[in-house]
Amino acid sequence: MIQRIQSIYLFIASLALFALYLFPLVHGVDVNGTPSMIKVTGVYQNVNGAEAHTIVFVALSILTAAIALLPIIIIFFYQHRSRQVALGWSTILVIIGYSFWVAQTVKEITNGVVVGTNNMGIGLFLAPIAIVFIILAVKAIQRDEKLVRSADRLR
Repeated sequence: MIQRIQSIYLFIASLALFALYLFPLVHGVDVNGTPSMIKVTGVYQNVNGAEAHTIVFVALSILTAAIALLPIIIIFFYQHRSRQVALGWSTILVIIGYSFWVAQTVKEITNGVVVGTNNMGIGLFLAPIAIVFIILAVKAIQRDEKLVRSADRLR
């Protein structure tokens, strides 16, 4: 039953989380007096006309990959819908904690400078998008469970 709609929702949530590697969280902010772009992999600064990777976020990069794999893992628990629901809600809590960590990392790198709307990158919106798709998947899983229970009652 991998072809269910909740599998598509979970796959899209996973893609949104993997897209954090491609899109910046914040761009055009000054880090140590140099215009910079912050991604989950690190800080990229314009050095002598070329973009250089100046600060590396190893732990954040590894955790991003682990969290992005969680929705894919949930797909393969399709025989245990109650476990899928529990894992879905747990993944949402993990993503919220991860988002808080990312926000604190950006705040620390920018020395507490408030990031305006003109500096926000697409990466800031990908974690909430993933949460929305996981919620949609959980609701679809609960509908499936309800349908199976009603079919069991009819037998």
